[in-house]
Formats: sequence, C-alpha cells, structure tokens
Amino acid sequence: QVQLVESGGGLVQAGGSLRLSCAGSGDIFSINDMGWYRQAPGKQQRELVATSTSRETTDYADSVKGRFTISRDNAKNTVYLQMNSLKPEDTGVYYCKADLKTRRWAPVVGYWGRGTQVTVSS
Repeated sequence: QVQLVESGGGLVQAGGSLRLSCAGSGDIFSINDMGWYRQAPGKQQRELVATSTSRETTDYADSVKGRFTISRDNAKNTVYLQMNSLKPEDTGVYYCKADLKTRRWAPVVGYWGRGTQVTVSS
C-alpha cells in the first residue's frame, strides 16, 4: 500500500506564509511527477497549483507564480510547497499527488493524499 500524508496547513492572515509538506510511504519503487492541487470552497474541481517532475522541472498556475515554490526531497519521497504573500483566494484544501511505481515493471499510477486545509483571512 501507498500513503501520501500532507501537513502544514492552517489559518494565516493575508500576506503571510505557510509551508506544506507531503510525505510518501509504503510500497514505493520510484516517483515520477509530484504536485499540489487545491479545491476552493464551493468548487468541485481541483485545480493544479504546482508540479515537479522527477528531474525537478517545475510548473505553476499563473495565479501563484512568483509567490509559491515547489520542491522535493527524492530520498524522503517528500514534496514541499512554500507559499508566500498569501491571498484570501488561496484558501482551499490542498492535495498532494504523486505519479509512482510500486514495482520496477509496474505501470505508473497516480496517488492522492487526503488534503490539508489552508485558510487565508483578509
């Protein structure tokens, strides 16, 4: 089994910072892309916030460019999201996703964490 566990969410005032972490554990052979998604209040869809490939190429949603930074520690199967200059519209549940293999010859499968709440007050 594979588990992804997010941490670091909370309540912060606009302009503040938070750092999210997502640690993978269990039956992990290798991880390709890792990313963060968020689900805003009242919305059903999760939107992409930031991604990092296995070669650590990164990509960001336009709304967070220059404010958020994604990084990863491959030895720890962990991905981070440093969020600065937070805005009320950043509020939502943040989910970690990892595309990984459980065996050398297994297909790449996407796994999700359970999410962590981020609330930014104005």
